[in-house]
Amino acid sequence: AGAANGTFALADALAEGARAGAEAAGRAGFERADAAMPSVAGRDWGQGAIRILPELPSDRPAHKVRAWVDLQDDVTTKDLRLAVQEGYRAVEHAKRYTTAGMGTDQGKVANLNAFAVLSAARGEPLPAVGVTTFRQPWKPVAFGALAGRHVGDHFAPRRTTPMHAWHRGRSAVFEPVGDWLRPRAYPRPGESFRDAVWREARAARQAVGLLDASTLGKIDVRGRDARVFLDRVYTNSWRKLAPGRCRYGLMLGEDGMVADDGVTACLADDHFHMTTTTGGAANVLARLEDYLQTEWPDLEVYLASVTEQWAVASLCGPECHRLVSELCDDLDADPAGFPFMSWRAAHVGGVPVRVFRISFTGELSYEINIPASYGLWLWELLIEKGAAFGITPYGTEAMHLLRAEKGFILVGQETDGTVTPHDLRMDWIVKKDGDFIGRRSLARADTAREGRRQLVGLLTEDPDHVLMEGAQVIGTAAEPEPPVPMLGHVTSSYFSPNLGRSIALALVKDGGRRIGERLWVARAAAAPVPVIVSETDFLARGEAGP
Repeated sequence: AGAANGTFALADALAEGARAGAEAAGRAGFERADAAMPSVAGRDWGQGAIRILPELPSDRPAHKVRAWVDLQDDVTTKDLRLAVQEGYRAVEHAKRYTTAGMGTDQGKVANLNAFAVLSAARGEPLPAVGVTTFRQPWKPVAFGALAGRHVGDHFAPRRTTPMHAWHRGRSAVFEPVGDWLRPRAYPRPGESFRDAVWREARAARQAVGLLDASTLGKIDVRGRDARVFLDRVYTNSWRKLAPGRCRYGLMLGEDGMVADDGVTACLADDHFHMTTTTGGAANVLARLEDYLQTEWPDLEVYLASVTEQWAVASLCGPECHRLVSELCDDLDADPAGFPFMSWRAAHVGGVPVRVFRISFTGELSYEINIPASYGLWLWELLIEKGAAFGITPYGTEAMHLLRAEKGFILVGQETDGTVTPHDLRMDWIVKKDGDFIGRRSLARADTAREGRRQLVGLLTEDPDHVLMEGAQVIGTAAEPEPPVPMLGHVTSSYFSPNLGRSIALALVKDGGRRIGERLWVARAAAAPVPVIVSETDFLARGEAGP
């Protein structure tokens, strides 16, 4: 329609130009002669009605014309006419028959032309044909959003817990953990970051510490074969775990290396609540779903991510059981009747909660899981009622320090994709009978050999010296000429205000046999630091300070 109207407009312009030229020639004294102008057959003066032209006219037979409608999915007008011929007249049927609009535009570009072709092929007006369902993104995505991770708030928005507003209101220092923003510490006015961490760590051991643990991955596991499934994904046994009890487990990759860990609770014989690391939650769920769908389709197991459904407040310290008992309507949290590694259903102000007696600090601890919409309410209630017990919120930095004091591993820090349970000296968690992911790899010549690096503690001879994480452990007081033989490296290192000295965890060659041995840790432009190899549980050494 546009081409035809353009032809008429050009003819008008030529005619007007010829007349104006003849008049100008006459005024200049030349003989005037009217030029013969071509006529346009079938001319309709004026623009005329707008017509939809789904494809340019062709003198070739229709079945030989191949005009592209969707370049992304290689769909032509011939394909759409064939769809109508084969009986796929509805737009949704024609879309699936031809794949028109199934690319990244999700139909918002290509299918506008496809509708017009279908309209012509069906001999019906376009409104009668209808449209397909358009999906996100509703608006085009800017190239800047695809440029990389660090492009401000427009690309990777951070996830926050229900208590985030409270943390921000208390001037918390945040750190990204996976996609989440977690409070790292809560410095008070005039207090340094280090002093804030030490204050929080002391309170968690001496009174009551409060941690926002909502970011931990949570997976709901249900089905007749849930126990069989857990037996295959964890290194330890799960068939006899009774309802109301919890168990810590390690997950391995098929290469036998530690991939993730967490505590899983038995809610019923066919229902479990699994926790994972914060950063590993999505990968663990995807991996487990892959096994269920491709390797074990015979198992009746159903997984659902419930990370965002539960807010978690973790309490620890010698006084925390009294606070939990006062807070809950129908629960006596006395550890004498509420055993370690168990859970109870309870209510707080009439709101149902799950209370888990598990610990990542080595202290008496309880984790209260509450529906996420009540998370902030629970947190503020704990702060209010906990004031009488000296409650102190603590962040991830104090959390890391507290777990290191007890010698608990942190996946991704004590592990790096090359570490087996035996390297962590956690042989107790690997069952003797039965299969699990990665079991065969534990028997490979390399993973089963003597002299692998093992997790141990390191105590510097100067108790005030804090080792650098990643520093290399060597066997000599003076570095020899390069290359220097390396025995291992430091994985975690802190100054412990509860022990009054520095502590470190390290992976050291044949570490389990070196307890009590003197080694050295290299450092740049200075003499190596002398250390004593120790067990990983520093609290068990009885060195707690005042």
